[in-house]
Amino acid sequence: MRHAGRARGVAIGLASLAVVFELTNIWVTAQLPQPSYTPLPFAPEDIAGTAFPVFGAILVHSRPRLVIGWLLVAGGLASAANILSANLNLLLDGPRLDWPIVNVTWQVGELTLGVLLPLLYPNGRLPSRRWGWVAGLALAGVALDWAAVSVRSHPLRDAAHWTVAAAMGLAFVSLAVRFARGDAVERRQLLWLLVTLPGLLLPWMLGDPFWWLASLGIPLIPAAIAVAVLRYRLFGIDTLISRALVGTGLAVVIGGVYLAAGAASSLFLSGVDRVAGLAAALFAGAFFHPMRRLFLRGVDRLLYGSTGDPDALADRLKLRLQLADPGHGLLATLEVLRDGLSVTGVAVEVDGAVTVTGTLGVPARTVPLVWHGEPVGLLLVGPTDRRRFPAAHDERVLGTLTPFIADAAHAVRLTAALQRSRERIITAREEERRRLRRDLHDGLGQSLSGMAMSINAARVTLRSSPERAARLLTTLRDGMDAVTGDIRQLVYGLRPPALDELGLAGAVEELTGAPVEASGDLTGLPAAVEVAAYRIVQEALTNARKHSGAGRIEVALRRGAVTGDSAGDGPTRGGVLRVTVTDDGCGIPPDARAGVGLSSMRERAAELGGTCVVGPREGGGTEVRADLPL
Repeated sequence: MRHAGRARGVAIGLASLAVVFELTNIWVTAQLPQPSYTPLPFAPEDIAGTAFPVFGAILVHSRPRLVIGWLLVAGGLASAANILSANLNLLLDGPRLDWPIVNVTWQVGELTLGVLLPLLYPNGRLPSRRWGWVAGLALAGVALDWAAVSVRSHPLRDAAHWTVAAAMGLAFVSLAVRFARGDAVERRQLLWLLVTLPGLLLPWMLGDPFWWLASLGIPLIPAAIAVAVLRYRLFGIDTLISRALVGTGLAVVIGGVYLAAGAASSLFLSGVDRVAGLAAALFAGAFFHPMRRLFLRGVDRLLYGSTGDPDALADRLKLRLQLADPGHGLLATLEVLRDGLSVTGVAVEVDGAVTVTGTLGVPARTVPLVWHGEPVGLLLVGPTDRRRFPAAHDERVLGTLTPFIADAAHAVRLTAALQRSRERIITAREEERRRLRRDLHDGLGQSLSGMAMSINAARVTLRSSPERAARLLTTLRDGMDAVTGDIRQLVYGLRPPALDELGLAGAVEELTGAPVEASGDLTGLPAAVEVAAYRIVQEALTNARKHSGAGRIEVALRRGAVTGDSAGDGPTRGGVLRVTVTDDGCGIPPDARAGVGLSSMRERAAELGGTCVVGPREGGGTEVRADLPL
C-alpha cells in the first residue's frame, strides 16, 4: 500500500509538472507571432502535453502497477517539455544552445507514445517475446540520430528518423496482430484506441495546413485508453461504431436526397417555394426508414460478417427448421443463435429438460421464452466466445430469433407431451388387459370350471339321486346368474351399455334421474367422446352428492361451435361437445386440493384435446364445464 501511494504521488506530481509546463508555454506562445499553420492559440503538442499526463495519472491512481499509465505520463511530460523548450528558443531568438533538450524530449515522446504504448497496450505486456526487437529497433534509431548529430551528417540523421518511423509502424502493426489473436475483452479495449487514432494520424499524414486539426483528436486518445482499461465493460465500442456509421450514412444520403428533391421541385414548382420545400422534406423522409435498415444491415455485415445480419440469421434459421424434424428443430435454432451471438454455448430449458449446443458454462444471460402468452421455457446464453468479437446487435438478434426458438420449444413440449400420452395410453391399455385377464381367469374361468363340474356331477347322479341332481342344477343356475353379472360388469367397464341402448342424452338422464338439457345433434358422436362425457358427468354427480350437499343438480349437453364462453346451438356435425354440471351446494373450499375424481375428469378431457374446468357457480354452488372437441 505504501509503494502504491508513493507511485500515485509521483504520477500526480509529474502530471502537475506537465500542466505547469503547458501554462508556461501559453505565456511564451502569447509573446510569439501567431503561427500560420494553425488558427488556434495553441499547438497539438500542447494538447498532448496536457491530456496524456492527466489521463496517465488517472490510470496510475487506479492501477499503479500498469505500465500503460506511466507511459502516458512520461510521454505527455516529454511533449510538454518539448514544445516549451522549442518555443523558448523562438522567444529568445538566439543560438539554440538547448537543442539537446528539444531533441531528447522529442525522442522520449516518440519512444513512449509512438513505440512502447502500442506495443504494450492494453495489458502492459508484449504480444510475444519476438516483438521485443521492435523496441530495440527504435532505440537503435535514437542512437543513430545522436551519432548523426555528433558528426553532423544529414543523410545519417534521415536514416535514423526512418528507422524510428519503421519501429513506430511495426508497433502499430502489433495492435492488429493482438486484435486477431486476442479474446473478446482485449478486442474491445483495442477498438477504443483504434477508433480514436485517425484523429491524430490523418492530420499527421496530411501535414500542413491540416496538422492543427490534430488538436481536436489528440485528447480522445488518452481518454479512450483510460475508458478501455478501466471501464471497458460499461460501454459497447462496437455499438458506438455501428451507430456512428449508420448516422453518418443517413445524414449524407438524406441530405443528398433532400437537396436533389429540393432542386428538382424548384424547377417544376419555382413559383411555390413553400410547397417545394415541403415536397423535398417529405421525399427525404420517405427514404429514412429503408435507408436506415439498409445501412444497419451493411454495418452489421461489416463488423460481424455473415452472422451480423439478424434478417439473414432468421432466413437461415427458417431453412434449418424446414429441414429438421420437430424433435431436432430446437437444436438447429440454438446452433444458429450461437453463431449469431458469438457465444460459447446456448441452451434451452423446457420442463426440466435442457438442450445445449456448444459449451454453456455459467449462463451470462437468461431470457424467458413465451409462446402466444404462455411460458414455454428459458433461453440460457453462455459467455462470449474468446475467439470471437462480441456482437453489439445482441438485442436485435435475440428479438429476431427468440420467437422462432419459442416455437421450437413449444414443438418440443408438444412432442414430449405426445410421447407421454402415448406411454400413458400403452400403460393404460396393458393395465386394462391385465385386469381383463385376471377377471376372466380368476372370475369367469373359475366359475365356468365349477359349472362344468356341477354339470358332470348332476349327470352322474341324475338317475341314482334325482334330488341331489336338482340341487346341483339349482346351484348351477345361481352360478350362471353370477357369471352373467360378472360379464355385464366387464362390459360396463369397457363401455356403459346405456350409451348404445339410449344414446348419450338418455344414458345421462338415466344416470342423473332427472331431465337433461340437450341441444344440438347428439347422434353419431364419436365413441370416445360419448364415454368421456358420460364418465365426467358420472364423476361430477358423485362429487356433488357426496361432498356438496346439493339439493338440485342440473346437467346440460350442447353440441356446436364454441365462441368465447358460449356454445352454439346449431346442428353442426363438427365443433365441440360442451358438458355442464351445476349444483347449488356449498361449493369448493378455497384451500381444497384436487382429488382423484377432479384429476380424472381433467385427464379424460385432455386425452381428447379438450378442457375441463371446475369452479364456483354464479349464485353459489359448483360448476363443472368440459369442452370436448369432435
